[in-house]
Amino acid sequence: MKHTISVLVENKFGVLARISTLFAARGFNIDSLSVGETENSNISRMTIVVNGDDSVLEQVEKQLNKLIDVIKVSNFSETEFIQRDLALIKVAINKNTRTEVIQIINIFRAKIVDVSADSVIAEITGDEEKIEAFLTLLKPFSIKEMCRTGVIAMARGLK
Repeated sequence: MKHTISVLVENKFGVLARISTLFAARGFNIDSLSVGETENSNISRMTIVVNGDDSVLEQVEKQLNKLIDVIKVSNFSETEFIQRDLALIKVAINKNTRTEVIQIINIFRAKIVDVSADSVIAEITGDEEKIEAFLTLLKPFSIKEMCRTGVIAMARGLK
């Protein structure tokens, strides 16, 4: 089962290494990891997506909470949350495929951020399913290069 965990940590040297080591020691492969400052420059938010069963994940959460630099651990498995991923995709184009590639980009509400004679770079933001669907449609045109931010997530507000 996929789990999305948000970990607020002190923005210090070595925190990422300690947390990733903890996951590795428990046998978790991190599917996605995103780290960035929050509204407070002394605090960073780590968003971690992992596959694993509930009991082992519970132990990892307990171990995370014991780390001195960890401020708060939130497992989004039991709460409503918003998640987004951002990808930059460079796609090969030529005069025959340019229009079709641009149409696919527009259908997915992605943005063209660079165009050259032989390629276009698209920026897309959304959930993982949207990005995977976008990639599936672009693959026949030859994806030359791609990079993704990894999932970021936040609990929804009260209704």
